Amino acid sequence: MNVVIHHNPDCGTSRNVLALIEAAGYRPTVIEYLDIGWTKPQLLGLFAAAGLTPREVLRTTKSPAEKLGLLDPLVSDQALLDAMVEHPVLVNRPIVCTPRGVRLCRPSEAVLDLLDRLPPGPFAKEDGQLLIDAGGRRVG
Repeated sequence: MNVVIHHNPDCGTSRNVLALIEAAGYRPTVIEYLDIGWTKPQLLGLFAAAGLTPREVLRTTKSPAEKLGLLDPLVSDQALLDAMVEHPVLVNRPIVCTPRGVRLCRPSEAVLDLLDRLPPGPFAKEDGQLLIDAGGRRVG
């Protein structure tokens, strides 16, 4: 299965998602979007595939969203997209694409719904929260 992750290595959630993918035996294509940026067609395609709007994907904390006036609900989707292209950090992450769908994987365990197989257990997130038990079953 082809797996693509739009990843920020400085983000714990993104690191957890990548670790889950790799522990399940996949060799994902890792796109560090902060380094390469976004295009408007790329964002439109990802958002449409995930069933999300630009506002739903807007990163509102630890980003310039407030300073840029993007938190106002009257700001258009077009203006949000323009800002996301100019400031890639405004896109919340990680976004994962597989043949099973596209999803903003927050919380990190949301990625499990996109994989054909689970990682062997036990598997815990960086914070110690157990996601896969010793028997290979999802926890929670």
